[in-house]
Amino acid sequence: MSDSSTGAAMTEDELHALVGQRFPGGTRTIEHWENWLLTDCTGFEQLPDGLVHPIALFHVPIQGAGTSIAELFEISGAQGAGSVGLDGYDWEYFTPMREGVEYRVEGSITEVERMVSDSGAIADRFVYSIDLTDPDGVLTARITNHWRIRR
Repeated sequence: MSDSSTGAAMTEDELHALVGQRFPGGTRTIEHWENWLLTDCTGFEQLPDGLVHPIALFHVPIQGAGTSIAELFEISGAQGAGSVGLDGYDWEYFTPMREGVEYRVEGSITEVERMVSDSGAIADRFVYSIDLTDPDGVLTARITNHWRIRR
């Protein structure tokens, strides 16, 4: 792992060893009040029938998987403000998400890649995926987040 106290960059072997690393996992329920606040923040009307606003996929899967943005930065070896760029978020819904449902949440680091620009600048592609399944074991949603870590 990188040593952020000395500024030492993660080696390529350390980077590749991250693939397959699982997050602790857990469960996450989106309560009505949380859904209401998230929806209100977007400026949209509340959805009918307890449907969860899509913006919940920004933080709910990460929390439910037993990790945090800070821990993901640490795992990826991000060093300092501005070292993480977002290459994309893929949010897939397979069935509607609803308030009050306890979802099982599991995920892992799925891909990494060391990239070197023509000028010699180093950046690592860091991808993780998290699944949310309903109490019947039906896959409800998946997020796949792609980050670029500048070294």
